[in-house]
Amino acid sequence: MTKDKMINDKARESQAIIPVELIERKIYLIRGHKVMLDSDLAQLYGVETRVLLQSVKRNISRFPEDFMFQLTKEEYDSLRSQIVILKPGRGKHRKYLPYVFTEQGVAMLSSVLKSERAIQVNIAIMRAFVRLREMLSTHKELAHKLAELERKIERHDEEIKAIFDAIRQLMAPPEKPRRRIGFHIKNEE
Repeated sequence: MTKDKMINDKARESQAIIPVELIERKIYLIRGHKVMLDSDLAQLYGVETRVLLQSVKRNISRFPEDFMFQLTKEEYDSLRSQIVILKPGRGKHRKYLPYVFTEQGVAMLSSVLKSERAIQVNIAIMRAFVRLREMLSTHKELAHKLAELERKIERHDEEIKAIFDAIRQLMAPPEKPRRRIGFHIKNEE
């Protein structure tokens, strides 16, 4: 088996493990960062959330605040209402506020979790982040082009209005000379 074939097989496996669309739905925008919840990551990696967090805490120096941070109560409540995190039943609720991982934090998880599944899941997650970034870039380009088009139309609207005003002036009947009011003296010649 050639090296290229092995690489292609691994790439197909990582894509087959978790669809990119599923991962994209688990990426949220919090504090201006695209992040993933610790529980979602644990589920994708096939480990318990507490196991994931234990591994992170053992290597906490690898996770500065721009890689991972804990949600505030308000952020968590807002997120819960949006995506319905709670599971039904007693003892199923979280005791602590969840942690979220930025793209860099997820990449750092690959150095902490070293199973084959973790490697493949990480590749799929990185692809999802890249795809989201590409989509956002495309949307920004479209928004810029739309704004540019609107400016051109506004300028053309003003020019068209000036043309119509000029045409209306040309179409208006010429004004007749008005009779002067008052006493007129005829010139005697």
